[in-house]
Amino acid sequence: MNNMIAVIGAGQMGSGIAQVFATAGFRVSIYDISQKILDKSKIRMERSLSRLSERGQLEESPEVIINRVKFVGKMADLADSRIFIESAFEDFDIKTSILQELAQYLSEDSYVASNTSSLSVTSLSQMLPYPDRFIGFHFMNPPPIMQLVEVIRGYHTSDETYDYFWNLAKQLGKHPIYSKNSPGFVLNRVLIPMINEAIYELHENISTAEQIDQALKLGANHPIGPLALADLIGLDTVLAILRTLQREMGERNKYKPCPLLEEYVEKGFLGRKSGKGFYEYDDIALISREVTGKRIR
Repeated sequence: MNNMIAVIGAGQMGSGIAQVFATAGFRVSIYDISQKILDKSKIRMERSLSRLSERGQLEESPEVIINRVKFVGKMADLADSRIFIESAFEDFDIKTSILQELAQYLSEDSYVASNTSSLSVTSLSQMLPYPDRFIGFHFMNPPPIMQLVEVIRGYHTSDETYDYFWNLAKQLGKHPIYSKNSPGFVLNRVLIPMINEAIYELHENISTAEQIDQALKLGANHPIGPLALADLIGLDTVLAILRTLQREMGERNKYKPCPLLEEYVEKGFLGRKSGKGFYEYDDIALISREVTGKRIR
C-alpha cells in the first residue's frame, strides 16, 4: 500500500500534521506556494522533534523522522500520494480553490481530508470528483502534542472513507471522536465562544489577561487559560471560526466576535505565530511551550 501522505499548507497546523505522520513512519510531502513558509516549516519541525527527543518521547532520532519529509513548492509534486490532507487557513474560498486545483491529481483510489475547524465538509466535498472519498480530519494545535482528532462525516462520505480515517487516527496514536457536519463540530462549538467571552472580559476591563487565564486554570482546572490558548490557536483562526458560527448558526449576537479580537487581527497581532497576541513571545517557533511572555495591549 502506498503510504505517501501529502499535506497541503505548511503553516503552523500543516507542519505539525506532517510531523505526526512522519513520526508514525509515513513518507510525507508538504506543499506550500511560499518557499519562505516551507523553510519556516522545516525549522519548526526540527525544533519540535529535538524537544520531543530530549524528553525521551521519540522512538527514532529527529534526523530519521525529518528525512521522511519532502518540502515541495508545486502541487504536481504531490501526484504520487494516495492520501491528501488539506491544512490551509480557515477560509472557505481558500480551501475550495486548493481542492479544485488538487482535483486534477486525484484518482478513484485517493483519499482527501480537510483539517477544517468549522467549515462544512459537505460543501467542501463538492469541489472534488470523488466526494465519497472526502472527510473532515481535524487535528488540535499543536498536532504533535494534542491527542484529539475530530473525524467529521460529510453527506457524501462513504463508510469506507470514515472507517479508513478513524483507523488512521488510531495508527497515528491519536484519540478520534465522531462529529456530524455541524458548524464548529464538537470542540470549537464549545471552546471558541468561551474564548470570545474571555476576550470580552478583557475588553470590558473586568480583569487582566493574566488573571482571566488564572481564573480558568485555578478555578476550572484548565491546563491553559483561554487567552493564552487563543494565542496558540491563532487570533485570525479564532476570528474566522466565530464568523463561521455566526453566519451558519443564525445567531449573530451569541457568536459576535469581540471588537478587541477584530482589532488585534487587523493590527497583525495573531498570537504566537506573529510574536504578539494577548501576550508577547520571545521565540515564536516554540509553539508548544507554556506561556512565558509579557502582556501587551
